[in-house]
Amino acid sequence: MEYRRFGDTYVVRMDRGEEILETLKKLCEKESIRLAQVEALGAVDYAVVSVYDVPTKTFFKKELTGPMEIAGLTGSVTRKAGEPYLHLHGSLCDRELRAWGGHINALRVAATCEMFVRVIQGEVGRKLDEDIGLNLFEF
Repeated sequence: MEYRRFGDTYVVRMDRGEEILETLKKLCEKESIRLAQVEALGAVDYAVVSVYDVPTKTFFKKELTGPMEIAGLTGSVTRKAGEPYLHLHGSLCDRELRAWGGHINALRVAATCEMFVRVIQGEVGRKLDEDIGLNLFEF
């Protein structure tokens, strides 16, 4: 990963083989990013995406392999228990131009990932909502 800060935004390049969520978390730890908006695109060769089912409080996961373009990746950085908490959703397109998407659990860079991390002043935490089963914003 290489990056540079311009005003309130980090412009980030992730390289082949890097796991996007792990790399983003390292950036947040190193730069003390407490609250941010994330946008990215790029090319990956491995992904795990999921969809959450509220009644069963279960994530239905799908593992994807092979060449894929990140058609869009968006999300937030907040805090939970003093650590960066990443919440990313994305759309991926495979070689047959089929789209896959949902909550992003894992993404491995195949060529590059171009990411913008816009820092927002302040901090928002996360707290488990027992009724829904998800960690929601805690102000």
